[in-house]
Amino acid sequence: MHPFKRISHIKTIGSDLLNLIYPRLCVSCNDLLINFEAYVCTKCIYNLPKTNFHLDRSNPVAKLFWGRVDIEHASSYSYFTKGSKFRRLLHHLKYKGKREIGYYLGKAYGSELLLNNVFTDTDIVVPVPLHPAKEKQRGFNQSERVAQGIADALRKPMKKILERTIDSATQTRKTRYERWENVENIFTVVSENEIHNKHVLLVDDVVTTGATLEACAQKLQEAAVCKVSIVTLAVS
Repeated sequence: MHPFKRISHIKTIGSDLLNLIYPRLCVSCNDLLINFEAYVCTKCIYNLPKTNFHLDRSNPVAKLFWGRVDIEHASSYSYFTKGSKFRRLLHHLKYKGKREIGYYLGKAYGSELLLNNVFTDTDIVVPVPLHPAKEKQRGFNQSERVAQGIADALRKPMKKILERTIDSATQTRKTRYERWENVENIFTVVSENEIHNKHVLLVDDVVTTGATLEACAQKLQEAAVCKVSIVTLAVS
């Protein structure tokens, strides 16, 4: 046997033995992952409750921003329904430190957008920021991981243009107006020249009322002449 083939064969055996001791399981359904799968099995990705909103400029996510802020296009990858496997994926991402899931799902969505030639005219991908204290507590910003996956798929740069200056209260159980009050004036743009005359793709993990994304988009447009589009992994 050729030395390189022998090394590859030994690595395969080692990987198989490791999987017997520490099996790689799908985060969504707990089934065993096969060699080319990472974090989520192909079946779960295929069965995600996808919205296909990126194919319709008048979709429900886009309509959230009508009359509130000037958005070029807005979309979400999947529905965030109670008890769904996708909801479980995002729970693992946000609260169990599985940051790789954000990148993996972001890249999967980005690949779908690229295939359909949607958002490909954007210039820069910008994640919705966490407050530094919250990011330190969590260990990472889940929206940043999603944004990086989308950026890599679309072959665009991902840059942290926005900062969150106030650690506002959680948005859970707030009305639409209360959500807006909660995020008004808590974001700043740290590099205006990076977005001047550019088309920015603003990325978050979940959109509910759109208040946070609206506040971010307004700050970007106040700081520089730019176009803004929005994508999220899920719509609640």
